[in-house]
Amino acid sequence: MAKVIEGLYYSESHEYVRVEGDFGFIGITDYAQNALGNVVYVDMPEVDDEVAAGEEFGAVESVKAASDLYSPVSGTVVEINEALDDEPELINQDAFENWIIKVELSDKSELDALMDAKAYEAFCEK
Repeated sequence: MAKVIEGLYYSESHEYVRVEGDFGFIGITDYAQNALGNVVYVDMPEVDDEVAAGEEFGAVESVKAASDLYSPVSGTVVEINEALDDEPELINQDAFENWIIKVELSDKSELDALMDAKAYEAFCEK
């Protein structure tokens, strides 16, 4: 079973958000990195780009496939995880430690539409 962490918010497209104050750290879940296999490239937006809930913001490429990334929340990108430029495989080592983008949340009520850890676990078992 893939690792799921309590206290995060999860989307059906296998992204997570870790909320700290007005900011959200967005990455892909352990389930997603497992399904993708060895990650070889992460396509990320630029700082100051706007992301919208449910819309594409980048992609993750592995030796098996490329997968689009969909933002679980709306906001402004304030930071990208530059370590992933040189070491995209960090996502395989720990998908939850190695977030992809940090956004300033524009509408925290969007979090209500996402799954908690228990609901996401059930979703993955389907």
